[in-house]
Amino acid sequence: MAIRIVRKTIHLEGHCSVEEALPLLEALRKPGAHKVVLTKCQGLHAAILQVLAAARPAALTPPADPALAGLVMPFLDASRQAAPGAAA
Repeated sequence: MAIRIVRKTIHLEGHCSVEEALPLLEALRKPGAHKVVLTKCQGLHAAILQVLAAARPAALTPPADPALAGLVMPFLDASRQAAPGAAA
C-alpha cells in the first residue's frame, strides 16, 4: 500500500492509486491535526488529490519531484486558502 501512517503523520509514497483514497480519508478523519508527507510520492490519482483538498491537513510537505509538485501543490494551496475561516 502507498500509505504509511506514523502517529499523526501520513506518508504517501510511490504511485498512489484510487484504492488508497478511502484509507487516506479514514486516517484524516481521526481526531487531531495531521501532517501529510508527499516527499516520496511519484504520482497520485485525482481521488487522492480531492481527499487532500477536502480534508485540508494541518501540514503538507510537497513531493520531491518538481513536476509533480508543480501540478498538485497549486491546487492544494488554493483549496487551503479557500477554506472557511482561512486568512485572506
